[in-house]
Amino acid sequence: MADTTTEVAQSGAGVDTDALFQQSEIAADYVEGLLDILDLDGDIDELVKDDRPIVEVVGAGLTQLVGPAGATLEALQELTRLAVFRKNGEHSRLMLDIGGFRATRRSELQALAKKVADEVAQYGNPVRLDPMNAFERKCVHDVINARKDVVSESEGVEPDRRVIVSPA
Repeated sequence: MADTTTEVAQSGAGVDTDALFQQSEIAADYVEGLLDILDLDGDIDELVKDDRPIVEVVGAGLTQLVGPAGATLEALQELTRLAVFRKNGEHSRLMLDIGGFRATRRSELQALAKKVADEVAQYGNPVRLDPMNAFERKCVHDVINARKDVVSESEGVEPDRRVIVSPA
């Protein structure tokens, strides 16, 4: 059985926070049903943060829902977005996190992006990173965009889309 809590944080002006919160509620219900079917326990937090609905699931024994390199998590996120679309007819930018995987991965990618940016700035040679999903690319772009000495761009087609970091 899943426990659900809600939180609204850091929403910008002009954003329909109620609609975003409704998306997170629909998603949480969907995920709760999934956990019940799989007979897994987890606490579900519904959030609206940075103008994006977020559902976080925490609990023991959920690593199988993350899968290798987060592949299962990505698939579950797409299914959850589809459940939201099916319910309200609107596409969602909902983010699903299970067991803190995305938070941990974000920290790893920020460290990688900083290291690569420092190398590119020092030596002047562009660096092509390994293929990444959209979440991972955004984490890297955010770090690079905060600097003035390097730039980043994505190239390629999924699943081989990657970030290239170049001198500014």
